[in-house]
Amino acid sequence: MIPKVLIVEDDQSLNKQLSELLSVRGFSVEQCFDGETGLAQSLNESFDLILLDVLLPKLDGFSMLKRLRNHRTTPVIMITACGAEEERIQGFNKGADDYLPKPFNVEELMLRIDALLRRTINKQDTLRRPAELKSDLFFLDKSNLCVTYDEQQLSFTTIEFNLLWILLENQGEVLSKPYLYQAVLERDFSAYDRSLDMHLSRIRRKLTECGMFAERLKTVHGKGYCLS
Repeated sequence: MIPKVLIVEDDQSLNKQLSELLSVRGFSVEQCFDGETGLAQSLNESFDLILLDVLLPKLDGFSMLKRLRNHRTTPVIMITACGAEEERIQGFNKGADDYLPKPFNVEELMLRIDALLRRTINKQDTLRRPAELKSDLFFLDKSNLCVTYDEQQLSFTTIEFNLLWILLENQGEVLSKPYLYQAVLERDFSAYDRSLDMHLSRIRRKLTECGMFAERLKTVHGKGYCLS
């Protein structure tokens, strides 16, 4: 299966470079140069991954992502201005799966793309594992990334779903950050990378809005995370 990627980037030179890079490496690529067209294309077609710039004409990347998440769980890597931590946090809150600051290293981009696609395209491991997970008020269904808590259905991104699944599978056990980075994000842990914290924060917020006690999803200082 050839992975299909949508690039939504208004910088025509960068858009072209990304398109050529991915095409040479065997990807099927489509290009958009503004948020409105990108949203329409991402809703009308099925993509395995979207590379989404933040600063776009007609509709900015955050707004496009927010609308996209109302209908699809397509993995999204946000491309942000270098050092713009607020943009990265906002992107995660809107449902981004990962982010990459400009200027970025091509090999790092490819590693992040490969990591996301391994989680979403490769079904071999998924087929060997249970498709459903039940525990007290939780019900998780892998077939449609459905999370239900206390009979309330929630919308989760792929990374959020996988992170909650592994925490629920190991309920009551403290899982270290390095382990979760490898198991869920599929990359090495870095003390300066707050990706996992952002995903955990979004999971906690969604569940507490449905009545779960925030203390159930604990950050154990110096050790990791635990779902009690």
